[in-house]
Amino acid sequence: MHPYDQAVLTETRRQFFGRAARGLGLTALASMLGENLLADVVSKPPAAGGLPGLPNFAPKAKRAIYLHMVGAPPQMDLLDYKPGLKDWFDKDLPDSVRRGQRLTTMTSGQSRFPIAPSVFKFDRHGQNGAWVSELLPYTAKMTDDIAILRSLHTEAINHEPAITFIQTGNMIAGKPCMGAWIAYGLGSMNQDLPTFVVLNATHSHPKANVQAISARLWSAGFLSAQYSGVALRSGGDPVLYINNPDGVAPQIRRRMLDALGELNQIEHEKIGDPETLVRIAQFEMAFRMQSSVPELTDLSKETESTYKLYGEEARKGGTFANSCLMARRLAERGVRFVQVYHRGWDVHGNLPEVLPSQ
Repeated sequence: MHPYDQAVLTETRRQFFGRAARGLGLTALASMLGENLLADVVSKPPAAGGLPGLPNFAPKAKRAIYLHMVGAPPQMDLLDYKPGLKDWFDKDLPDSVRRGQRLTTMTSGQSRFPIAPSVFKFDRHGQNGAWVSELLPYTAKMTDDIAILRSLHTEAINHEPAITFIQTGNMIAGKPCMGAWIAYGLGSMNQDLPTFVVLNATHSHPKANVQAISARLWSAGFLSAQYSGVALRSGGDPVLYINNPDGVAPQIRRRMLDALGELNQIEHEKIGDPETLVRIAQFEMAFRMQSSVPELTDLSKETESTYKLYGEEARKGGTFANSCLMARRLAERGVRFVQVYHRGWDVHGNLPEVLPSQ
């Protein structure tokens, strides 16, 4: 059997319609562009990747560090001051507020639903007079430089759909996350490191309720796998499976990758699956990361003044302070999007003790 015939027989319905759509799209594009299809006037995509023509305007920001507090910090104890709650202390939540909404599993057995104000003090800060809790003394100094949004709305009452909605814009799993979209649209600024990197910090309090997270939260969804986030570990090898096994020299690994790349290229010419080219690129990225990742994670040259900014916890791998310092180093090296997850914010009980430690 001819290899192409075999490929057709193994082709899925989705792959067939995907091929057909590309063919129709190219036909329509040819009629629209006309003479602009000449080779000497075709524009080339940016060398660093990304979509041609993006961004639409010259941006001030080139990189982003996104800190995600897994479990949700209680806004009424941090940034959303509710002085009127003092008048409602120990009174039941009125039906006009609840409006018949279903109760969560944790509260469904309660005989009462009393209201309680925050036990922490609030003060105004900055020229804008923003109310900030005593738990955020450093954030309070930056109120004129940050935006506090109080207009958000969601229909999710559980963590899993809520965090999925924040990351992807949809409560249903399987969509690309924001880091994947940025990697897809803007491309890389450093060919030796991934465009999108994820750090998972440990929780700060031993009694904290740790909310589970999964790798699909930094998945590329229906985009190409090359736009997925790469998680850096705090212990052992920072990235699994990029180091050479014992007894395998770099020169041998290089020859192995060259041979594997040739085989994958042959496969791509027969099947035409673009993910085959992605696989080649990912192998090459892993090879380059053998040199770039050790330099990235080596904190021995960081100054004492830097550790004063991040605190002594920054010396301990896996802590939130260490992850923030690592995020800074990634941004300095041109990584477009760095996401830091900090777990332990799912505070249901003993809030006065656990929340300040976070």
